[in-house]
Amino acid sequence: MSENQSRLDLFIDRMVSQRACLDFAIAQTQDMDGPVFELGLGNGRTYHHMIQYVTKRPVYVFERAVASHPDSTPPEDRVILGDVRETLPASLDRFGATASLIHADLGGHNREKNDAFARFVSPLIEPLLAEGGLMVSSDRMYFETLIELPLPQSAVPGRCFIYQR
Repeated sequence: MSENQSRLDLFIDRMVSQRACLDFAIAQTQDMDGPVFELGLGNGRTYHHMIQYVTKRPVYVFERAVASHPDSTPPEDRVILGDVRETLPASLDRFGATASLIHADLGGHNREKNDAFARFVSPLIEPLLAEGGLMVSSDRMYFETLIELPLPQSAVPGRCFIYQR
């Protein structure tokens, strides 16, 4: 990632990387039974992408308030509303360590704040992932037991990360 890149180039790198990493993770976890978690819905583009390709597992969305495009809005029974600092620990009681795939795109435009939040939320995400499950994140995460995997060939280093239990 070059400091001389335009914001448009950075955005394109992030989107290309996100799609490559999600497609890789979906393919690698396709034979698993556990649910898929989307942490942060936003406009719903990645949720919409995932439900096109994740066909045999439920996709749950964690979001403070749903404001997505109508075509990308999950059914109410698949939305876990609230702050992830509260909903992730509560979901451990509900789901246990069963998530086959977790995707997080929770950061904003401030790298320092993103890093601080990633450090805080990593231990809340880690116990939800099933053995063999994958976690895809737009930010570097800080896990004790998950290992970082190499990126798919079409992903741009530093723009997306993949971790496995």
